[in-house]
Amino acid sequence: MTEIVSFEHNGATVTRARFYAIACDPRRSVAVEACAGAGKTWMLVSRIVRALLEGSAPHEILAITFTKKAAGEMRQRLQELLEQFSTQSDAELSHGLIQRGFTQAPSPEQLQRLRGLHQTLLLRGRPVQIRTFHSWFAALLRSAPLQALADMGLPTHYELLENDAQAVAQAWPRFQSQVASDAQARADYVATVAAHGRSQTQKALESALNKRVEFVLADVHGVVDASVLTFAEQFPAFADVDTPEAVLQTPRVRGLLQDTARLLGASTLKTCLEAATALEQAVTTGNMAAAQEALLTQKGLPRKLSDKVVGIETVRQAQDCLMDVAQAQAQHEAWLHQQSMARLTRVLVVEYAQLKRERGWIDMGDLERAALALMSDPVLSGWVQERLDARVRHLLIDEFQDTNPLQWQALSAWLSSYGGAGNAPSVFLVGDPKQSIYRFRRAEPQVFKAARRFVAQCLGGDLLSCDHTWRNAPAIMDLVNQVMGQAQDAGEFDGFRAHSTESQAEGAIYRLPRISRDVLDSADNAGVNATDVVTWRDSLTAPRRIAEETRKTLECRQAARWLAQQLQSGVLKPSDIMVLARKRERLGLMQAELAALHIPAQQPEKNDLSDMPEVQDLVALLDVLVSPAHDLSLARALKSPVFGASDDDLVQLALRQRALRDGDTPLPWLDVLLQPTDSPALLPDSWPASLVAAGQALAQWKVWVASLPPHDALAAIYHHGDVLSRYAAASPATQRESTLANLRALLAAALQVDGGRYTTAYAMVRALRAGGIPAPVRADATAVRLLTIHGAKGLEAPLVLLLDTDGEPVKAQTMGVLVDWPGEAAYPKRLVFLASESRPPACVADALATEQAARKREELNALYVALTRTQHTLVVSSLQPHIPNAGSWWQRLHAQAQDAPWLAAPDDLADWLPATTPDFSLSCLPNLPLALVNLAQSAMKTIVDTEQQEDKDSLESRIGQAMHRLLERYVPASNAAAVWPSSTLLETTAQELALDTAQIDLARGMAQTILHGEGAWAWDASQLAWQGNEVAVVHRGRLLRMDRLVQCRSGDGTLGQWWVLDYKSTGQPHLQSALREQLLAYRTAVAQAHPQHPVRAAFLTAQGSLIEIDAP
Repeated sequence: MTEIVSFEHNGATVTRARFYAIACDPRRSVAVEACAGAGKTWMLVSRIVRALLEGSAPHEILAITFTKKAAGEMRQRLQELLEQFSTQSDAELSHGLIQRGFTQAPSPEQLQRLRGLHQTLLLRGRPVQIRTFHSWFAALLRSAPLQALADMGLPTHYELLENDAQAVAQAWPRFQSQVASDAQARADYVATVAAHGRSQTQKALESALNKRVEFVLADVHGVVDASVLTFAEQFPAFADVDTPEAVLQTPRVRGLLQDTARLLGASTLKTCLEAATALEQAVTTGNMAAAQEALLTQKGLPRKLSDKVVGIETVRQAQDCLMDVAQAQAQHEAWLHQQSMARLTRVLVVEYAQLKRERGWIDMGDLERAALALMSDPVLSGWVQERLDARVRHLLIDEFQDTNPLQWQALSAWLSSYGGAGNAPSVFLVGDPKQSIYRFRRAEPQVFKAARRFVAQCLGGDLLSCDHTWRNAPAIMDLVNQVMGQAQDAGEFDGFRAHSTESQAEGAIYRLPRISRDVLDSADNAGVNATDVVTWRDSLTAPRRIAEETRKTLECRQAARWLAQQLQSGVLKPSDIMVLARKRERLGLMQAELAALHIPAQQPEKNDLSDMPEVQDLVALLDVLVSPAHDLSLARALKSPVFGASDDDLVQLALRQRALRDGDTPLPWLDVLLQPTDSPALLPDSWPASLVAAGQALAQWKVWVASLPPHDALAAIYHHGDVLSRYAAASPATQRESTLANLRALLAAALQVDGGRYTTAYAMVRALRAGGIPAPVRADATAVRLLTIHGAKGLEAPLVLLLDTDGEPVKAQTMGVLVDWPGEAAYPKRLVFLASESRPPACVADALATEQAARKREELNALYVALTRTQHTLVVSSLQPHIPNAGSWWQRLHAQAQDAPWLAAPDDLADWLPATTPDFSLSCLPNLPLALVNLAQSAMKTIVDTEQQEDKDSLESRIGQAMHRLLERYVPASNAAAVWPSSTLLETTAQELALDTAQIDLARGMAQTILHGEGAWAWDASQLAWQGNEVAVVHRGRLLRMDRLVQCRSGDGTLGQWWVLDYKSTGQPHLQSALREQLLAYRTAVAQAHPQHPVRAAFLTAQGSLIEIDAP
């Protein structure tokens, strides 16, 4: 077989054997660019095995990838490979090592060591470090000096926000309050709203917050204010005027326009006379806008005036002058927008940071900035390097094209610190710029190019390229080469080299019939004469239909039926099929169509509990129970399997609401349902039985929600309403298990919202609707996979079907943030708040052109990723767009595809659909027998619990809760001018606990007394080795939360005793046995976790006392 020429080393062609000998050698530093399906992760894992074989300890190897899922898969691959090697013969082991770059036969000692690696790793206990970037940065941060964290404005005891949606949502009220109280911020906000509207202003601020990391770095270096020039700097001809419009008053421009008006007025043409009149009036009144309207079009181009006009050159000079003024005006408006948005963003970033400090949160951007600070600081970098030197001899990074500039700056700062020293780790970077599709997560392909240069120039490493895949059939590979090659020839792409493939499978490219835009029009107009009267839709009987949504459904229905026929043939299984789309919306429609055909399908990316329909049903039910006026929520709950109401039932409910109406305000639907069924307003026999049952159940459930904790109320509803059984019966067999898992997860979420503390049903509804609670992960190996292009990265399937391949051209964006951050730069070189990409200021035209080219490149990258997911069969589906797009995927692919074969008529699926749904059983835990009860103790406990419940909402209790809340949010500030508690914290706490100003001031005074009392040392960082608020610990199966836990530092600097501290508003809490027992339980739990150190416990009272508790 002829050697395939698809491997390069430092720009020169090499053999496959030579390529892998360099790539898998753990002693070399290497940057590998490899195409899709080339085995990038295989190379990385092979290099880990080679490093272990050469004697590296597992913990000295650090492998980094970008998602937890990818890290888990990498661990699994390594484990499976070592397990496989442990049982292989010498010949098989030799072959495996030669595949992985051995240039000569391994020795018997090497083979024996390879065979024993699996056992060695199991016995050592310390595994290979396989992490995400963020988990590695978090590990560095956990071991950082406390003072370093304080200097960076980060809490010493923190919660990492993997999803910042909750924090972002809470930042907006704070920001609005600050804007309202700050004159400059208020003026900037009002001016931006006046110029662009409220929604566009909010969009701009959201874009700014999404780019907060780039903004902070750029602002520190003065980049933000310098990114947009003033109109005088951009156009020196305007240097002598205060505003561009003022140039009209200068003698030169005024004279030019007056001369132009006279010349046009001398013409006999109507257009010239009208222009002359308008121009003369504009010059007289000093109205620049009118002058521009007289000589320029609405698009700002010169009006067409007759060339026969005497002095036409003067007229053209005037038109050029006014176009220059228009450009200067655009520049001035852009500068004003830049300055206003910069000031507002500074306020927003400060409020967001303050919120995180109060809540003890850090987000992913904080991690990255902290890692960069640790690795680039002249003092701290030595400490970091010392720790890393002891642990990392080999650094390997997978999918490097997804790295963002800040991550690379942190990494390169660490590696650069070695300066050629011999103890530098070997580096292996592997990625593919053609698969860079995460720019919305700040990933930049240019970072990969910068890293390759760094490896070659700073580390003396090798550059490798591989364009040979093991995945795709030749027909698929030919399509990839043709499509990407054509794009490169047209100047839309660069860096593409023709691919080759190891596969010999037969491939096919099909296209489904295109869904045209007139398909609905022809159906709707069938049998309708032009003279027929158009009637209004009856909203009670006829559902609203949106044509575009219906076309999308038709596309998915056609695709689902074609897939059903392929499955019916027995050649494919559902697990062999992957359906890809660019938006999840289309995948939801596709899943519904597949479910209608009883084809199992799942969306692995749909991982938020609030996105699940069955969860939305139950959240709607809770919503109407706490907010009875929410009729839409009740309608959803009634239509759900919980009640199974029909549309006719809802019509009856609406009619009864009308009958019971008293005055202008109608009764909420819930109140209508709770009316006695024998009301004379409506005959009992016309009232649906389903609504009678619903009213009875809702009356009981409303009482439970009002009186029980959310979890208990929801559990009672589940039991009383037989919720799980109803959903199990209503769900298709292919979705039943996931539906039940989501419902059970909702019940568990009731204990997770706000840590189960201060939770009400209303708060739970808000938290669930806000999202961020993960749904249970259920991998169905027998289902069709429905994925976005981004979710399909790294995956493959025998058949891939592409939906929505003919999207409309991307519109120019508005109110965005344009960032120019070269790969080698330590911070952005330009950051522009751009109001409209269709009217950019002159000074950013080049940066905008670069950004738009990068977007087009990313769109082609996404197409490359989509095409390379399939092993042998690609199917293309499309919906005709409203506006044709010459660069759409359909336009690039359809000519190379053939019509998809139908095994029968599209509607002939009788043999595929099951005749009946098989019976199923729903497992449940048996009820345990009742235990014997000590009636006396039970009665006493009941009395105590009743009294405590009654006291819970007393004023003293609420003030005590406020004191706890304030102390919970207290973090010693590194800035002496920092204010605690913030006005926002006081306002929100007072609002939540219904306290007035005097009462919240009392709570603040109590908290400050504790902070400055006998226990003040517990917040002195110089005396502490560790400290934390609201520390959770599990003891004897119970989750305990300690108000404050600290570990002291001994006089010699070593770790000393632990203190468990419990805040109390009363003066003598030690006299209450229940409080003593609780505190002692805290101390016992800590002692069990840290048996090597003494543990002490004390109450900190609002009178400033520290009362230590001894064991009984």
